[in-house]
Amino acid sequence: MPAVLIRVNALADRLAPDTAMGAVTLLVGDLDGMTAFYRDVITLQVLAADGDRVVLGRAAGPIVVLQHEPGLRHAMAGAAGLFHTAILFETQEALAAALYSVATQAPQTFTGSADHLVSQAFYLTDPEGNGVELYWDRTRTEWSWTHGSIEMATLYLDPNTFLREHLTESAAGGGTAQDAASVGHVHLSVGDVETAHAFYVDAIGFDQTAALGGQALFVSAGGYHHHMAMNVWNSRGAGPRMPALGLGRVDLDLPDADTLGELSERLRHHGFEVRDDGRTVSFDDPWRNLLHATVPGRG
Repeated sequence: MPAVLIRVNALADRLAPDTAMGAVTLLVGDLDGMTAFYRDVITLQVLAADGDRVVLGRAAGPIVVLQHEPGLRHAMAGAAGLFHTAILFETQEALAAALYSVATQAPQTFTGSADHLVSQAFYLTDPEGNGVELYWDRTRTEWSWTHGSIEMATLYLDPNTFLREHLTESAAGGGTAQDAASVGHVHLSVGDVETAHAFYVDAIGFDQTAALGGQALFVSAGGYHHHMAMNVWNSRGAGPRMPALGLGRVDLDLPDADTLGELSERLRHHGFEVRDDGRTVSFDDPWRNLLHATVPGRG
């Protein structure tokens, strides 16, 4: 009797290595003021403006989408939601230009800086209380991994020294405004790390890259230090979010239709509700943070 080859199509359990972060949508009360901040202080460009919606980014694509929701109010202290949107600059010169803009136009928004070994980062808060990180990555060959975990730290980084070393006259005059920038990662406030792991690692399919006990979880696709992070530093025990100003949506950019379909199947397999129209897959995490996965340029 001839042998029979049986092919088993197992459900892929990880996101594709070339998965990337898309834009972050913020629900805002003051559309004009927030547009001015992300345009004039953060040095993003207005890519589109249509009534109650403004899209800002760079030539490579959208980074922040502002949706006017004047009927909403700020969330209560301790709620889940956005910790920060991290904007990745390709060069230290471009990062220095954005930092210089913050220092000269809105220094009161600056909240700190750190060398994380894998990156250099500067932190601030926008006019409606949303966290923002501006950062630059060291090359991957300079990163260190130990037993599958990325080595990161929080070392002192002097912003004035950084500006002296990397700010050029051209950059100070807006010469880097056309340089590429993107959403490098998104950091969320959640109620507990164990539930976050079950959702973001087991169901979505990110890889865990680091963890700080029960305080924070870092995840990525393709060996990046982290595309997303979740912490409980301000939100331990938080339940599902109520409608409020702040985070509206986090976008994930997937490389192809097969990867998108696998994500939809995996989420359903783990018992999560999915809205799938064939072009995009939308779903909520356990704290009602909305995520939207799509294949850029498709459909």
